[in-house]
Amino acid sequence: MEPSMILVMLFSAWGVVTAVLVVLLIYRTMLSSREDDQIFIDAAEHHHFEEQKELIARMTRLQKPIIALASISVVLFLSSVSFWAYQGWINP
Repeated sequence: MEPSMILVMLFSAWGVVTAVLVVLLIYRTMLSSREDDQIFIDAAEHHHFEEQKELIARMTRLQKPIIALASISVVLFLSSVSFWAYQGWINP
């Protein structure tokens, strides 16, 4: 495979992974904006407590995919830049 195609594929993969990461970060931010720090609940408003528990559970489930995608994004970016620099070094 031609080196320029490898470079295009690396940068494309990085772009896709980073775009998915940004979408997940925006979604998590939207969830956290609806989270309350303190809730005073009486028996009539127990559904608010359940909603907050569900929000916290969603945000907790998002943590591992966000960390994984961020790690993959960094590795792909560094690989792409390293490959680009290497190609520039051997082909002046």
